[in-house]
Amino acid sequence: MFPWHFVFSSQEKLARRTVEVLGLTAIGCGSLRAGAFVRRAKLANNVTSEIIQPIKALSGGLELPGDKSISHRYAMLAALANGSSELRNFAAARDCYSTLGCLKSLGAGVKIEGSTVQIAGHGARGLKSSWRTLDAENSGTTIRLLSGILSGQSFASKITGDGSLQKRPMKRVMTPLREMGADIRGRDENFPPLEIHGGKLRGIHYQMPMASAQVKSAVLLAGLYADGETSVTEPAATRDHTELALLEFDAPVRKSGRTTSIQGLAASSGSAALRPISADIPGDLSSAVFFIAAASLLPESNLYIGNVGLNPTRAAILDFVKQMGAAVSIVNLQTRHGELVGDLSIKGATLKGGVISGDLVALLIDELPMLAALGPFTEQGIEIRDAAELRVKESDRIAALAENLKRMDAAVEERPDGLRVSPSRLHGAEIDPRGDHRIAMAFAVAALAASGETRILDAGCAGVSYPRFFEELRRLAE
Repeated sequence: MFPWHFVFSSQEKLARRTVEVLGLTAIGCGSLRAGAFVRRAKLANNVTSEIIQPIKALSGGLELPGDKSISHRYAMLAALANGSSELRNFAAARDCYSTLGCLKSLGAGVKIEGSTVQIAGHGARGLKSSWRTLDAENSGTTIRLLSGILSGQSFASKITGDGSLQKRPMKRVMTPLREMGADIRGRDENFPPLEIHGGKLRGIHYQMPMASAQVKSAVLLAGLYADGETSVTEPAATRDHTELALLEFDAPVRKSGRTTSIQGLAASSGSAALRPISADIPGDLSSAVFFIAAASLLPESNLYIGNVGLNPTRAAILDFVKQMGAAVSIVNLQTRHGELVGDLSIKGATLKGGVISGDLVALLIDELPMLAALGPFTEQGIEIRDAAELRVKESDRIAALAENLKRMDAAVEERPDGLRVSPSRLHGAEIDPRGDHRIAMAFAVAALAASGETRILDAGCAGVSYPRFFEELRRLAE
């Protein structure tokens, strides 16, 4: 697997190594400049914390790392294509490197040069059995989507993850894959590690009981190996990156309303191979949300974020924050590889608040932690309903949000399927993100507008999706 330090800058690696050799505890080893943040790193166990002081504004320009969702999917399909694909601005997220590590173990050629990844695929039947257990680490996307691909192989596989991932439910993926004929087993019939004995699959029509882009994607990827047609109908619209990626690789996929169908490659007309691609991956909107929120909170802010993925199934967050009163403008809108891409301009604003419920939950699922952390700073507060799914993410996000908001003296009511966060004045506190990247980043943003000092424990967990998050926040705050 790829080492954790791989995603850090050479300067930071040098600083970390220097401190390690000298046997010291580093203060500010991520940056030697004075500013709003002081980093404290305990290198012996690789645990870092960030101390954040309130500031007045975020200003300047920002280029985001590549979109995580697109990076995962492009990498997997590139490994199934005939030939070499080049993926530029590939996500720096540790989750996506987990996918690359699994693909390499399965026989795909993987070469990394900076933010460019080249993947040499050997066709849909070109993967090989891994002699060791595949490690998805903390990535639910990796384990769920690869389960669909591995179900159609001619060999057996075992895939697991870290302690957090081993607590996340897999039955929602196992059920439709078994209906297709897959032999897939998990601990207690629900949890990793998963043992998958690949074999012949049959096409099905799967009526999803709950909206999930990961489940939809796993079934469609398994459909590449199934006899006949496989279709999935969603109860509510979810991210369509998988459908767009399949089209980009020339897979026989079509969409009608909320139903997406795919022909098995063996049954499709013409060439039964996926084509390699050369693609620029847009910046990750879910990462942009933290900076949009921070700039909106601080009245003197003037922030510009370039090259952001604005897929309509993801951009609901922009509509929602605009309804809240955020001053966000989209410029330079264009389409690349089937995905909408544009730049964002954000200024400080007064936020009203709002309610997230029903179908909107699935469209904002990754942004809910940040929206909840914004609640105290809004005029009406933030209420989240119908979001029990948050309890089985990288952490129990509902509990983590409620606990840490209370630590900062917020008025918050925790509910089984969400929470209500009322307007209140936040005070600095010690925040425990429970190893969850989105919780760590959400409370870092809240700390910018709180009174006093806030310490984010285990801040390094932000590297799961955005290794340079605190570095960029520090730069824009100076």
